[in-house]
Amino acid sequence: MKNILTLNAISPVVNDIFDASYNIAADAENPVGILLRSFKMHDYPLSECTLAVARAGAGVNNIPVYDYAAKGVVVFNTPGANANAVKELVIAALLLGSRRISDSIKWVDGLKGKGDEIAKLVEKGKSEFAGKEILGKKLGVIGLGAIGANVANAALSLGMDVYGYDPFLSVRSALQLSRAVNVVKSLDEIYKNCDYVTLHIPYIPAENKGFINAGVIRRMKDGAVLINLARGELVDNADVVKATENGKLYRYVTDFPAEELIGAKNVICTPHLGASTEEAEDNCAAMAARELIDYIENGNISNSVNYPNCSMPRTGVCRLVVLHKNANNLLAQITAAVASEGVNIANLTNQSRGDYAVTIIDADSLVSENAVRKISEIKDVIRVRTII
Repeated sequence: MKNILTLNAISPVVNDIFDASYNIAADAENPVGILLRSFKMHDYPLSECTLAVARAGAGVNNIPVYDYAAKGVVVFNTPGANANAVKELVIAALLLGSRRISDSIKWVDGLKGKGDEIAKLVEKGKSEFAGKEILGKKLGVIGLGAIGANVANAALSLGMDVYGYDPFLSVRSALQLSRAVNVVKSLDEIYKNCDYVTLHIPYIPAENKGFINAGVIRRMKDGAVLINLARGELVDNADVVKATENGKLYRYVTDFPAEELIGAKNVICTPHLGASTEEAEDNCAAMAARELIDYIENGNISNSVNYPNCSMPRTGVCRLVVLHKNANNLLAQITAAVASEGVNIANLTNQSRGDYAVTIIDADSLVSENAVRKISEIKDVIRVRTII
């Protein structure tokens, strides 16, 4: 029985994906895999049995991904599984940022008890909540991954003129993106042209903390609407509050409430609702479960955040999976160790990314414990396992 530990409540759809050889539980001991959502793992005592951790969602700030890479633990996320849910909330944010919907709802709540006067008061008071339409306005999408591309396409269908910026635009995302999106080469083209700016980039503390700050806001159009459903830390809250108070920003809509934002003028906060739909939770859980299964049973890696994607069909009697540093001459040493035992290599793939690499070998016969020991003793090899 292979134990899968759940550190958060996970959609029950996973019970139909894992077969009877797996035990999925919140108290599973010595798990080969871990499923989680927001649980903070930085101080979590990881079992030596754990091969992989799968986050049912895109962000992995709650997981020490680089520490786990050094331990030979593959970390997965589920990019795109919640893209539609976030896209729909961005569309809602566009409307919340344009029309004084949330203010008007609060005002109407205050009419309770006015009885027959309500209709007259509504007609008299509604002018205080006049807003703007998004039709024909310019939207700047910063980050054109699965979510950003979906947002861009949806905004086009609503009649907006869409600008997109992403220096790391993948082929996959580019194919999903409508040709009508103006893909620009600099952020200044977004800031100077767009009436609305929405963020869809990962948060990397050393690189983009306070990505939107006073200096950036000064470069934006007067009266722009800023939307942040990506990560709260991407925006300097104090600078944004000043900008919404003095009118430089018309609205700031964020999914990441903070003390200084709650109740601030022209700031609208939602309680981290981006992926909070039944469909998104099911999609993320199912994708995470399948990633774990393919790695545990086949050694195949897809959507890892700390190791390269690496996979191939099973062709041999025995599969050898080696996680190692991206160092010179390692592949030759690994294959030599296998060959020294008289084992023929039927197929092989090797992929690297940054400091780490993965080698998968299919052998025509069983790989001996001696060969595994030889490989594990090679400098810069982190973890070795055989799959039959």
